[in-house]
Amino acid sequence: MLKTQHFLHLLFFILVSISHLAAQTSGKWYQVSKVVDGDTFWIINAKGENEKIRLIGVDAPESRKTGKKDIGFYGKESKAYLEGILTEKKVRLEYDVSKYDRYKRTLAYVYLENGTFLNAHLIKNGYASVMTIPPNVKYADLFVKLQKEAREKKRGLWK
Repeated sequence: MLKTQHFLHLLFFILVSISHLAAQTSGKWYQVSKVVDGDTFWIINAKGENEKIRLIGVDAPESRKTGKKDIGFYGKESKAYLEGILTEKKVRLEYDVSKYDRYKRTLAYVYLENGTFLNAHLIKNGYASVMTIPPNVKYADLFVKLQKEAREKKRGLWK
């Protein structure tokens, strides 16, 4: 009896998790129209309009001088790497608790058509570092683990 209850509880948890994920994921594929830097790009949304996407949990060095910010170490490399991945590609978006930031950018976890989880991929390969801003912390533990690995293996900006 106890095993059955445990199984049913686990099954319920899995179904709720899948349901939550489905509700948080757009399920649609969007054409990338432009890369701004190593953590921000534009898509053409369902209305045919350009929409700015900011990767959640990721901070890439600045690739250009803007306002008070100078070009960061490895900034140009991070942007070029993201351009190489996203040029002429489509992406799928997954949202967390907050869908927009104070600059009105759409905050998202991004997936490529080949299944690559872009946010994690950039951190794992050293083209971005972890930047967690609550309440969007869904993959924070994974990102910290991947950054530690990138630093230990001296990948990308950790060289």
